[in-house]
Amino acid sequence: MSVRRRCLPPGWYPGSAGEARREIEEMRGREAGEGSGACAGIVPHAGWHFSGRLALEVLSVLCRGIDTMVIIGGHMGWADRIVAAFEDAYETPLGELKADLRLLEKLRTMVDVEEDRERDNTVEIQLPLVRYLAAGVMVLGMRAPPSEAADSLGKAVADAASALGRRVAVAGSTDLTHYGSNYGFSPAGRGPEGLAWVREVNDRRIVDSMLAMDVGATLERARRERSACSAGGAAAAMSFARASGARSGALLGYMTSWDVQQAESFVGYAGIIFR
Repeated sequence: MSVRRRCLPPGWYPGSAGEARREIEEMRGREAGEGSGACAGIVPHAGWHFSGRLALEVLSVLCRGIDTMVIIGGHMGWADRIVAAFEDAYETPLGELKADLRLLEKLRTMVDVEEDRERDNTVEIQLPLVRYLAAGVMVLGMRAPPSEAADSLGKAVADAASALGRRVAVAGSTDLTHYGSNYGFSPAGRGPEGLAWVREVNDRRIVDSMLAMDVGATLERARRERSACSAGGAAAAMSFARASGARSGALLGYMTSWDVQQAESFVGYAGIIFR
């Protein structure tokens, strides 16, 4: 059996089962009761120290009563192809997660999917959280470009799930504005002024597009306003949600890395569910 091995160092998330379990239990807050009927969501993908609590809150809603969790990340260019892990299972500190290769096989009859051979944080950072929340759930890790291909992928996942009788949820792994000298992007100045602009203007606009489930506007804002990293993941999750009958988005939380560690360069994060 082939296993997709961990590639991120322990600074992203703990290396042992005991440490991972303790950190997750420390992060666990309220159960999001408003999550009833949620079929998809958007989760951040920084290290757990920065955004793990927000990702965990969204995934704790999505992992209820499902067979398969599809995690769609990014770090891709507009012209890139859709990729997926082809391994039989995924390694996590809490044990392996079985891959849903039947779902992948069905998807590959609908859209072009290539094997993902790259190291990437956008999917991996979510895997131990899913393993903790729902040990028996199958997983399919994919990445989608910030283009119309992500829209097509979301619809295809919905069609494939329906054809197989799978109860599937989709998590789009997407961070928001990357601001400051580390990212070469400081249009509103430094310090509190820049932070306020990110929170109240740049991130708010794309979050509003996500809550409206407007795939086109989300992709355009991400490109033009530099307000999302890995927007293909968010677009695919929204497309899946629409195809699955979702009609609204709910913001479970918003924060920036500044809230955890004040620095001149920082990143925005949102946790969203679609129901």
